[in-house]
Amino acid sequence: MQEETCIRYYFSGLIWIPFRIVYTKRIMVHNNFEKEGANMSFAITDKVRWVGKIDWELRTFHGEEYSTHRGSSYNSYLIQDQKTVLIDTVWEPFATEYVENLKKQIDLQQIDYIIAHHAEIDHSGALPELMREIPDTPIYCTATGAKILKGHYHQDWNFVPFKTGDTLDIGSSQLIFVEAKMLHWPDSSFTYMTGDNILFSNDAFGQHYASELMYNDLVDQAELYQECIKYYANILTPFSPLVTKKIQEVLSLDLPVNMIAPSHGVIWRDNPAQIINKYLEWADNYQENQITIVYDTMWNGTKKMAEAIAEGISAADSSVAVKLFNVGRSDKNDVLTEVFKSKAFLVGSSTINRGILSGAASILEMIAGLGFKNKKAGAFGSYGWSGESVKIIEARLKDAKLEVIEPGLKVLWNPDTESYFQCVEFGKAFVSQL
Repeated sequence: MQEETCIRYYFSGLIWIPFRIVYTKRIMVHNNFEKEGANMSFAITDKVRWVGKIDWELRTFHGEEYSTHRGSSYNSYLIQDQKTVLIDTVWEPFATEYVENLKKQIDLQQIDYIIAHHAEIDHSGALPELMREIPDTPIYCTATGAKILKGHYHQDWNFVPFKTGDTLDIGSSQLIFVEAKMLHWPDSSFTYMTGDNILFSNDAFGQHYASELMYNDLVDQAELYQECIKYYANILTPFSPLVTKKIQEVLSLDLPVNMIAPSHGVIWRDNPAQIINKYLEWADNYQENQITIVYDTMWNGTKKMAEAIAEGISAADSSVAVKLFNVGRSDKNDVLTEVFKSKAFLVGSSTINRGILSGAASILEMIAGLGFKNKKAGAFGSYGWSGESVKIIEARLKDAKLEVIEPGLKVLWNPDTESYFQCVEFGKAFVSQL
């Protein structure tokens, strides 16, 4: 193992500010890995142990709102210094398994403190089971976190609220707390551990990605990137200004960071600055040279329009990537990730009952909620007699504070040759205004 320190920069106002990232290069898979049936744990450092749960079967999250094609993990960490600290727990369905596994690592009575970074059930779900065993153990969290935990579990545990800059001495190391309000809940927070120089970042810098390898340098890099940008696009986009502000606040502390240990997915130990830099990039009204066309269709008339529009875009600008998605059949979170990456997008729907199809309505609702910025948009659709869909789509795009740059195109019934060429020209006109 070899430690390296590198100087990186981020832009703040009119100056570039340096910050230090210290990281350890490792050329071997983590050791001290233990597995007994479904129970797993492994040593991250001499003082820190992962005691979470890998959920290989998870396919949806936040109810049915977020797709998790590659599963996820619920990362809980056990720090054993002169004081013993447990950071976060796991989702409620795994609570009994989690507590039993934890007992194999340590006598629960030896846990001096619990840190609850975030009250959402996937992080706090095992607290009731755990607190039945150690009911008086102090739970460090934000003041809002204490309120939400009480709201979830209706228990008046021994809460110890903290604010940014508060510290907890645990022996040779010190824990520094950082509030991270609305990243992505009002109670979210981070903890930095001196000595080992680990940032426990909760939901920030995480991803829904199951792997027993558990480190960023050991997993498939393409898969990791896909899950990271999907996670950001679908969960953190509405809070992008806060993301930038919080990262700059943490970097201003000039703390060396050997690892970033999130609550989902892999631990960043190889150049952890890379995910920080990506967040700064994604938070800055991100776009690539891509146009995404999303549509819902009844009898393929709107589908044919989408394909002709795409043809027109490519004819006018062969350098732009064009991607098409039937939102009635495609995974909505994957589609939203592509919209997030795009400099512009189009939404199409057939008219039904003087409205739009449910797939198109759903994706428009999610686009509005995520608050995408720095993107231009347009509308299209086929109809039979009343033809309201294009007008409805345009209104919803404008309500989402998106610039609609080309009057929408609607085609009666199934596109004929003349309508096909209208769609091609519409695509050309659309891309010409970007």
